[in-house]
Amino acid sequence: MGESDNKEEKINRSDFMKATIAGIGGLIGIAYGLPAVAYVIGPAAKQGSSDWIQLGSVNKIEMNTPTLFKAVVETQTGWIKSEEEISAYVLTENGQDYIVMSNVCTHLGCRVRWVAEQGEFFCPCHNGVFSRDGSVVSGPPPRPLDRFESKVEAGILYVKRGG
Repeated sequence: MGESDNKEEKINRSDFMKATIAGIGGLIGIAYGLPAVAYVIGPAAKQGSSDWIQLGSVNKIEMNTPTLFKAVVETQTGWIKSEEEISAYVLTENGQDYIVMSNVCTHLGCRVRWVAEQGEFFCPCHNGVFSRDGSVVSGPPPRPLDRFESKVEAGILYVKRGG
């Protein structure tokens, strides 16, 4: 057996200091890096908000008369939060089935309003007229008022996010 087999490796002071400094630097990097990664990835890791938006109680809906509901929807994209107010007309003829229609004209996006005396929706921008169920009566609108998917739970009306 040769002398090289029994030789133990010795670490010198310079190599020890390099390893110690690298280890401390690594710990500091991890201490700063983990919270930074959590900050950047955090919004993406959060579960999205509910797909359903609460409009209100079905007790507020008049039979055979479109009733306007408004709701504020908060949306978060990354770290940016924004609020948007949505409005919709709700119609029921039997108190069981509900038609939820957008109040935005399908022509150029103006807001329509219900004119009870005439029993029609009227768009003031280009004189578009819609029937009680949102179908086009006259004017330039190319299609009926958009509808939302809806559901009722415990007497509360909800519409599906995104139309």
